[in-house]
Amino acid sequence: MSSMIYQPFKNFDFKYKNCFLSGDTFPSPVEELNILPAWLLEVANFSGEEQIKLLDESVRSYNALKVPCNTEVRDHFIQPLEEKIAAAFAKGYEGVSQLDEVDLFNWIGKFMYSLIYIEMNAAVRLQQLSADGLNMSQGLMHKFGNLNTMIQGIYLDVVFEDFVPWSVVVVPLENKETTFSFRDEINTLTFSLKLKDFGIIACLQDNGTNKKYHREVLDQIGNTALSAEQFEELCARFFYSAYLFNRLPEYAVMPVEGSIYIDAMPLKGTLNKALFDHWQHKTYAQVLQDFWKPWGHTLFEIIKDPTKPMSYFNPPALPETN
Repeated sequence: MSSMIYQPFKNFDFKYKNCFLSGDTFPSPVEELNILPAWLLEVANFSGEEQIKLLDESVRSYNALKVPCNTEVRDHFIQPLEEKIAAAFAKGYEGVSQLDEVDLFNWIGKFMYSLIYIEMNAAVRLQQLSADGLNMSQGLMHKFGNLNTMIQGIYLDVVFEDFVPWSVVVVPLENKETTFSFRDEINTLTFSLKLKDFGIIACLQDNGTNKKYHREVLDQIGNTALSAEQFEELCARFFYSAYLFNRLPEYAVMPVEGSIYIDAMPLKGTLNKALFDHWQHKTYAQVLQDFWKPWGHTLFEIIKDPTKPMSYFNPPALPETN
């Protein structure tokens, strides 16, 4: 690979000295950047003092979640992306559904990778480095490194060769005044967000497989506006299937004349098994219970029929168990 591709996981560059996205590619100054932009906090009616718990169990306010960013990258690349997303969010489902998926991927990926950067910085700070490097799954670091390479498309020309690395779903919501909230799962790079009259679900490194896996229920939904319970159920399905997805995608990355070309290796590889582990209704019901907390559904209620978990979709269109 060329030096034009910034690879922070090679030397654990998470010390707030270089730009989180571009490393030391640009000579301009590095300043701290809020990972939740001011426009989003304003739309969400948040003060920024709301709190989030990180993987190391520390609790921080949204305003304290910052990453180092080169001013040129911020002003000429990140800010235009934020403006595009903000304009779409202002129009609700009509605007967000018209966004190019690569813009949503870059925006969500930037947010998720920023959280990863903060977690990695905490790990380095706590001296959790061993002789073999960071005490973290090599598979996870490989996945996070791939995400970093892909979202460099924010400031570089990144070309995905006849594939997309993500599953992104945008759906309309019945409640036109849905309160802003988001959920993320760093290990599987899965994310959901709801606001106003739209909801977004994204799996950032599955090469589109989760969207295919849930094709039946997505076809059933079409452009129908979902109730709050239905959207959370759809999120639960994606978060659970992302956990069941048993491949670590591999990519061929080739820099050519200022562009980065990324090609996906076949997911099937030499493994002689399905792309997803067996769907277990009981385990799924536990995931669903967490997503349905606001409605107080008990696990017993959800899994009263062990062969057919409770669903707000009719028919439920759940994957078959094995």
